Amino acid sequence: MLIDSHCHLDRIDLAPYQNDFACFMQEAANSRIEHLLCIAIDLEAYPAMLELIAPYAQISATVGVHPNVQDGQDPSVDELIALGRADKVIGIGETGLDYFRTTCMDAGGRAMQEQLPSEGNLGWQHQRFRNHIQAAKALQKPLIIHTRDAKHDTLRILAEEGAGEVGGIIHCFTEDWEFAEKALDLNFYISFSGIVTFNSAKEIQEVAKKVPADRFLIETDSPYLAPVPFRGRPNYPTYVRHVAERLALLRGTTLTKIADTSTANFYNLFK
Repeated sequence: MLIDSHCHLDRIDLAPYQNDFACFMQEAANSRIEHLLCIAIDLEAYPAMLELIAPYAQISATVGVHPNVQDGQDPSVDELIALGRADKVIGIGETGLDYFRTTCMDAGGRAMQEQLPSEGNLGWQHQRFRNHIQAAKALQKPLIIHTRDAKHDTLRILAEEGAGEVGGIIHCFTEDWEFAEKALDLNFYISFSGIVTFNSAKEIQEVAKKVPADRFLIETDSPYLAPVPFRGRPNYPTYVRHVAERLALLRGTTLTKIADTSTANFYNLFK
């Protein structure tokens, strides 16, 4: 049995499943997907997301606002705590830092550039990240971390806020072994997405070989980042098997072993 530890079920294209979420869930069961963690990225779609997954015991959820979201509600710590008490919610996020896609504003509120190679004027993003960490600690629920082009500040803020108290997941891992070691030291798991199947992802594949057996997870991040052989097409949780197969190849073990180990790791984190 497999677990998709990071997917956006309210955003997948259901056309191949007759636009029927129940039909999709039956296919997931047929593909031996035991559990799915549906990740929130904003609060505007959050109520509908919870309504969609409510009938399914095999789906859990998180609550949070993605660092790229600028137009929607920016929750306080207390608001995150209140939302995070919902029965389905087992984690906080996705949260973190993203210096690649977030637009930087000048003092007059005018956009300065579309992509950021460095921090820029992103104090608001740092505060949002800290709010999520504080809420996770109050709830004693793990964090789901997104980081892009911001690895040093991500690790620094996690350490400053004592995020290791609850730990969590560095999702869709795209960094190097040095970052992975520091994240592991902070009590975080490393989750591999379809990117690990890309031929160009040599550095990520090296990390996948080295991560301790009790500290890795697998995910799809669907509907994004479909693995080989579906790269460039819409992604689905049923494709998590391809991530597991590549990890098995990289680590010199079997698909069954990767499935069993990643499943046990998921339940160990989300007790």
